[in-house]
Amino acid sequence: MLINATHATTPPIGAGTGTGTGTAATGGTGSTGSTTPAASSTSLGGADFLTLMLAQLKNQDPTSPVDSNTFLTQLAQLSEVQGITSLNTSFNSLSGSLTSSQALQASSLLGHQALVNSSTATLAAGAPVTGAVNVPQNTSQVVLNVSDSTGALVSQINLGAQSAGLASFSWNGTTLSGTQAPPGTYTLSAQYAGATKGSTAATTLVNGTVESVSMGAGSTGLTVNVAGIGSVPFSNVQQISN
Repeated sequence: MLINATHATTPPIGAGTGTGTGTAATGGTGSTGSTTPAASSTSLGGADFLTLMLAQLKNQDPTSPVDSNTFLTQLAQLSEVQGITSLNTSFNSLSGSLTSSQALQASSLLGHQALVNSSTATLAAGAPVTGAVNVPQNTSQVVLNVSDSTGALVSQINLGAQSAGLASFSWNGTTLSGTQAPPGTYTLSAQYAGATKGSTAATTLVNGTVESVSMGAGSTGLTVNVAGIGSVPFSNVQQISN
């Protein structure tokens, strides 16, 4: 915003008689290097803007008044800035409310089974590993491979023909030789038969009990701690069951 300077009517200090000159010289000597104002980082608000605008109108040159279009433009800019500030405040408040609401809803998941993307699964004594294979298209065959920590194939489950979607599986720990695999963490991989010869890798998902819910910071968002899998983003939960 442009502020028109007013015409000075009072003579500057130091002008006039010799006595005045001497006084000005004395004042100039005492003030050397001490009159520079400190830089201010204070930003102007809406009230300051209006104060400056009123001062401009009161001190404008009568022979060249402020253009009305300029005045209206300044008012529009002030309104726009205040509107954006208010909108940002409203969005921050809404974001906080949504996060709190999501956390409250997620807390009801405690103790439920969550189906999440995972290439590993934990086999516990007396409890089977359950999950699903994400099949992107209709296929004549889906095969799930279970390997141990050394990469050796422990078990292979043929899920047969499947439609596009989630193909459920359950592994009770039985190995290829018919023995019982020891409890521990195993690696899962799956393939499905494509339209041409050969097979294509598919994503595996595993069921686990939701043990806790955490409020992340920044872009982390809400996370759930799933038994045998670990902490995963809430958005990665594909299915909830009892």
